[in-house]
Amino acid sequence: MNKQFKHLLTLLVCALLPCSAVVIACNSSSSGKLDTARAAEANEAAAATADNAGEANSLGVADQKNHGKSEVGKTTKEGIPTGAKALMDAYPDWVKGYENGYIVMKNGKKILYDDGREKGFEEMLDNSDLEDMFYTKYVEPAAAPEYLADAGRSRNEEFFKMMYGGSAAEVRRHLVNVPWFGQTVQFTNVNGAAEQLKKVAAELAKYPELKKYLKSSGTFYWRTVRGAKRQSAHSYGIAFDIGVDHSDYWLWKNKGAKETTKIKYANRIPRQIVEIFRKHGFIWGGAWYHYDTMHFEYRPEILKYAGMY
Repeated sequence: MNKQFKHLLTLLVCALLPCSAVVIACNSSSSGKLDTARAAEANEAAAATADNAGEANSLGVADQKNHGKSEVGKTTKEGIPTGAKALMDAYPDWVKGYENGYIVMKNGKKILYDDGREKGFEEMLDNSDLEDMFYTKYVEPAAAPEYLADAGRSRNEEFFKMMYGGSAAEVRRHLVNVPWFGQTVQFTNVNGAAEQLKKVAAELAKYPELKKYLKSSGTFYWRTVRGAKRQSAHSYGIAFDIGVDHSDYWLWKNKGAKETTKIKYANRIPRQIVEIFRKHGFIWGGAWYHYDTMHFEYRPEILKYAGMY
């Protein structure tokens, strides 16, 4: 943003938002009590406020146009959506192929890939079709994730319930015990998830300095996501929370925040742990804008789509 545009935005914010920084910036010339540095600092604060207001307004438009679907429309040379191809590659025991807009399962059932509906960000999370799961690519940024970049947080429930179980009782039938640093945790054996978790444990055991972060805080638990109606990944036995004493969660750090609120990022989980989990098919909740740094989730399709697995 150039200085002239910042100045215009500052004047606009002065007129509309009477916060203390803006009032100082607007009145500094008449008070005579602020030096040049303080006035400049106040103007920068006002411009930042204007930037945020502009971004919020942009979200209002994007939210009506399937916000975030930057990856939609990409296909393989065979004409298969790249997200559908990721599902085929990640779950060969379940997914037979893609045909006429449907994912064809090996049990003969079909699941609509794209329902064709325009969705806001929250609706995309709560009523995800298969295509919605690939609205953006998974990345593990060096700093804070990009705004609303939550690759893997969206799940199509019909698909996941078909694979892992549609009730707590069904999921439990596939749970196996996995030794975990002096504890035993339960994880699903569907899609080889438990075997991959064992590989994670074996590799992490080479680094005793990481052990303090590895205490289990929970795996299987049939429940909905906090504050929502959609099922948690823990319901399917594919999610693992570790090291809660060393973890950060977006709602803990940003009290009262909503899904589209601008929030501050925090993380204390070492990246070495994240890399080892990823190597074996797990995404990390700390890579989400709505971060959950204790959370690891077996989602090979998300990593395959991102070219990371």
